[in-house]
Amino acid sequence: MPITTEIQQQLQHLIRVVPNYPKPDVDFRDITPLLGSAADFTLAIVAMIAPWRDEGITHVIGIESRGFIFGAPVALGLGAAFVPLRKPGKLPGRVVRETYALEYGTDTLEMHADALPTGSRVLIVDDVLASGGTALAAGRLVQHAEADLAGYSFFIEIEALGARRSMPGVRIEATLSY
Repeated sequence: MPITTEIQQQLQHLIRVVPNYPKPDVDFRDITPLLGSAADFTLAIVAMIAPWRDEGITHVIGIESRGFIFGAPVALGLGAAFVPLRKPGKLPGRVVRETYALEYGTDTLEMHADALPTGSRVLIVDDVLASGGTALAAGRLVQHAEADLAGYSFFIEIEALGARRSMPGVRIEATLSY
């Protein structure tokens, strides 16, 4: 199903903008009103699945925590396995980790070391593409696993932050753009 302007407007209407959260001059995009409508949430998931339906995706990665909300149903819709990327210390067993820079410090993502078989075709899913640091770290974990990164699917992209420029040569799909 191609996403129409009408569908985009319907979904954008359900995204609450919270000014100055979590810090001054940041407009937080709150997805909870969307999640409160089963029909609209389903529409959002179907829109996120559509560009990837015929791409042979075997594994969908969801980035903690809102990426789980979108990633798991996208994986089900694509008939793919779901792989959670977690903050440190949340996964049992052997993990691989990737540390990445934030505006003020660093953060780390972990996944089970055996989560992606070599040659898997992987789609990374998250709620928002902002600066791109978290998404790039997730992509490096896919590369370390010797899997094939098919691309990224975001529900929202904040275009003004220019993350696409730091991610050349990789396919990025976003349902909504601000």
